[in-house]
Amino acid sequence: MVFYIIFLLFVVIGLFWLILNTPAKQSAALLVNAAPLTLIAVGGVLTLFRRGVIGVPLIIIGISWWRRNISRRSATYPGGRKSTVRSANLEMELDHDTGDMDGRVLTGHSEGVRLSSLTEEEVLSLYREFSADADSAALLESFLDRYHPDWREHVDPDSFRKQGGPFGGDVMTRQEAYQILGVEPGASQEEIHQAWRRLIKGVHPDSGGSEFLAAKINTARDILLD
Repeated sequence: MVFYIIFLLFVVIGLFWLILNTPAKQSAALLVNAAPLTLIAVGGVLTLFRRGVIGVPLIIIGISWWRRNISRRSATYPGGRKSTVRSANLEMELDHDTGDMDGRVLTGHSEGVRLSSLTEEEVLSLYREFSADADSAALLESFLDRYHPDWREHVDPDSFRKQGGPFGGDVMTRQEAYQILGVEPGASQEEIHQAWRRLIKGVHPDSGGSEFLAAKINTARDILLD
């Protein structure tokens, strides 16, 4: 009996130590995820030491709790969503889950090539090639800022940007707005707000993101919310 008490105290102390040394938002998630697993573990130990009368119910409760957490996460956010922003020469995708960005070249000698497969110099070459298209140049700047932060030491963006017109010359359609926010046509206002919040955190200029992408995301939200 003393062994079980010591074991339970060890588990509880370890759990509290993790919570106290983790940021508040992550602590809540840790507690929700760890509690059912702790019940399963304690139940397994009790069953192993022939205390199945207590251990088996704890295992059942822990498994039910864990399954309910999984179903809630799936219902709250389905995952796998991507936003798409297009220009005359590029199609850029932003993954909602990871924040990763990648693009596909739509024109020129590199048509069909993914930006992630190119070296920094090759992306800079595209940047020079598409400099007359302000939107394409802005998308490439966003990609370079994220994956090649020192690229401005080799190229002066202002000298290229002056050759093109202002960003966003074309009027955004509702279909484009849905693609940019990564939501389905007919999405509710809450779904639109959630998608907007997830995206704007990763690309807002105040967080070192892209002014161009932030403007596109804000415009898409305004269009879909009328």
